[in-house]
Order: sequence, then structure tokens, then C-alpha cells
Amino acid sequence: MRHTLPAAILLLGLVGRIVAAENAPAAAKPTGLTNPLAVRIMNYGRFQDAAWTHLPSLGMHYVFLATPAPEQLSDIERRLAGHHLRPLVLRGDTDLGRPTAVEELARQLAICARMGGKYLFLSPKHTGVSKQVAYSRLRQAGEIARHHGVVIVLETHPDLGVNAEAHRETMRQIDHPNVRVNFDTGNITFYNKGLDAVTELRKIIDYVATVELKDHNGRYMDWNFPVLGTGVVDFPGVLKVLEDRRFAGPITIEVEGVKGTEMDEAQTKRYIAESIRYIRSLGNFQ
Repeated sequence: MRHTLPAAILLLGLVGRIVAAENAPAAAKPTGLTNPLAVRIMNYGRFQDAAWTHLPSLGMHYVFLATPAPEQLSDIERRLAGHHLRPLVLRGDTDLGRPTAVEELARQLAICARMGGKYLFLSPKHTGVSKQVAYSRLRQAGEIARHHGVVIVLETHPDLGVNAEAHRETMRQIDHPNVRVNFDTGNITFYNKGLDAVTELRKIIDYVATVELKDHNGRYMDWNFPVLGTGVVDFPGVLKVLEDRRFAGPITIEVEGVKGTEMDEAQTKRYIAESIRYIRSLGNFQ
């Protein structure tokens, strides 16, 4: 069922934001980061077609998008070129529990390389098989990734990367330079109790190849990922860790919204535009 916000609620939210801004501490000093900055095109939901023109209108040059099927590849390449956008990270899709998982990743890695992508994102599920089997298949995929000049980046997600400790163990077990971590700031408090993104990032930074900036309300397993800068994630602290370590990889903005609240196209665009504006205030991103 579609839910829209009445005008009164929107007005109340605007007033709340003004009050919060008036009472907020002084803005953090922008970092010296100049990393390429992308937006997950999938976060536009039903309005992904609008993203192709909306993102360039906001001065964005990079996108995070799903790896296209072979029959869709030419069309996606034309759309990217037509809107002067480049794929910064591509999302892979497989379940490492399937015997065909490595073959599936091999096809996606080849497409990623053809599109000029250097990173293939993967949420590493391994249904029905042990972690050891998953590690072995990821190591094999890492060797294929090396051949293509691509790095597979594993999402902050149960159970191979639910937090820094799990990420570190997975990296130790796979032990391949082309399999690294995609650190998701919002998933730390979503999947864990008592942890925070800055502390966890410090623990795992040596293995981080890509970063997703996502906010969260801080409640365990509560699907509430608001406009960046309005939740509990300390983004200035996250970016300071990256700057201190001279992190040069891509950074993606991810805005997943609030469960049960369906936004229309204008609200979706505003949600994403406000998140971009906030992150840009913290650095000089490409």
C-alpha cells in the first residue's frame, strides 16, 4: 500500500529540521578527501529512470549500479555515456552456496572490467555450505578478479562481515589481495548492538577498498536509514579515519529510507539531494 506524507507532517518535519539546525554544534571542518563520490542508483526505487537525469543535475559524475545482464549491457553503456556518468562500483549477485557461484562471478567480473569498473560489490551469502566453502569460492573468484584488474568488495553483512571482527577473520581466511571489504557505515548499528562505525572502521581500515556512507537511527535491526547527517553515524569521524589513512578508494552514498514509508518521486529526489549536499559539505569529492 502506498503511503504519502500529509502536508502538515511535512511542515512539522521542516520545522523540526530548522530547530535542530539552530541547536546543532558548529559544522565539522571539511576533510581533505577528494575521493570519487557515487550514489547507488537503486536507491531511487521505482524512480530509477529519473536518476539518470537527476544525478547529473546535482553535479554527480559517478554511480553505483547493478552489473547488467549481457543483453542489457549495450543499453546501459549508452545511457551512462549519454548522461556523462561512470560506474564507480558494480553490484555482483550470487549465493556462494551454489556450485555455480564462481562461474557466475566470473561472468560479472568480465562485464565489470568491460565497463571500466574496478570494484565488484558482493553481499556474501553462503546458503547451505560452511564458511570454509565460501572462503574457498571467494578465493577462486579473487584470482579471476585479479585477471580482470577488479577487486571484489564484501559488504558489511552477516555472517562473513557483520562487524570488524568478522570482516577481519574473513580476510584472513581468504587471504587474497583482490578480495577486500566494502565498509557500510549504517549496517554497523543495524546488525550489531553497542558498536559504532568509527571504531569498527579503525579496526578494519587496512582491508577496506570501498566505503558506503549510510545513516541509521541506531536501533538494532530497525530499518530506518534516514537522510545522511540526521541519524547516529558520525560521518565527520568516519571521513577523518579515511583521511588519516590516506584512503583513495571510491565512496558511495546509500540512502535506503524508512520501512513502511513510501515516498513519491519528488520526496525521493529530495532525500537523495539532501544526503549528497551534506556529504559534500564534509569534503572536496570528485
